Amino acid sequence: MNDRERFLACMRYQPVDRVPVYATGGWPETHERWISEGWDPDTFDITCGADKRHWFSQWFFPHPPFEHKVIAEDDMHITYVNHEGILMRERKDQPFSSMPQFIKFPVVNREEFRSFWQERMQPNLTERIGPDWQNQLKAWRAEPIPMIVMSDRWGGFFGPLRNMVGVETLCQLFYDDPAFVEEMMDANADMIIAIMDQILDVVVPDVYIFWEDMAYKTAPLISPALVRKYMYPRYRRVVDFVRGRGVEFVGLDSDGFSEPLIPIWLDAGINIAYPFEVQANMDVNRARKLFGRDLLMWGGVDKRALAEGPAAIDAELERVRPAIESGGYIPYTDHSEPPDISFANHCYYMEKLREVCGG
Repeated sequence: MNDRERFLACMRYQPVDRVPVYATGGWPETHERWISEGWDPDTFDITCGADKRHWFSQWFFPHPPFEHKVIAEDDMHITYVNHEGILMRERKDQPFSSMPQFIKFPVVNREEFRSFWQERMQPNLTERIGPDWQNQLKAWRAEPIPMIVMSDRWGGFFGPLRNMVGVETLCQLFYDDPAFVEEMMDANADMIIAIMDQILDVVVPDVYIFWEDMAYKTAPLISPALVRKYMYPRYRRVVDFVRGRGVEFVGLDSDGFSEPLIPIWLDAGINIAYPFEVQANMDVNRARKLFGRDLLMWGGVDKRALAEGPAAIDAELERVRPAIESGGYIPYTDHSEPPDISFANHCYYMEKLREVCGG
């Protein structure tokens, strides 16, 4: 089977020669460590021969991006406006290994939101993808590789709103000004559909993915009741549109303990969830028992095991084996690999992952 045939068969619960093997890769600081431990990026494939995916996740960001503007800087920290218009402060020595401090968000009120949307969220694919975007899409689609379009950070109905106004403000707006929340959600649904409409005139991806990141370690950031009231109708609208144009699978990316939201996503027609963050008590085996074959799953391998070494890696892959054998599941680490993972452990994990996937 080629990579696309294998992917589609796995997602359809059909027989496969082996389950797809995917590598999530490491943070920039992880790659620095691996190079110091002997990895030569020019000669060694860090994916260790993993299956390929055409994964496009940059087409939905604010465009033109905000100018990177440094506001303050000292020996330890830098404060700057990022490409999404967020004023943030981060450590200079560990920009990826530490969480930034979010100081100010680009939207405070309706007027700022409408200006932001008019100026930076127009669905011009010549600018967002490139001047020859139709032919490029056709070339990607012609390869025997799964094609996945993800509206990363700007395609959803909680995540993108929190990027504009901040988590605390957004959570308050559900009670203080729900009409404003609905205006932002409807604008986002319109944008997703406008972009996907153009893409679907040219090619049909295998998967479209929402991005939310709307849960923390123990619970979603808003209640399932609010998700069903406000987000479900917008999910349904987008899902019905892309499905009606031939997209077979619709996924959703949310970190944290998102299990209480899965029934709503399934009702909305979303059939793939990931990354099943283990340290937030997400468990692919439990999810399979709870939701059966209606739910397709990606991820779910505890990245922390890779830092501990071969015995922990073996145990973690055995833990997810029942979900692998149940079908409809592609195992990989529940996030990209942080710099506490050695190059040797990464290579051992990729070798053992291939074995547990049947190849």
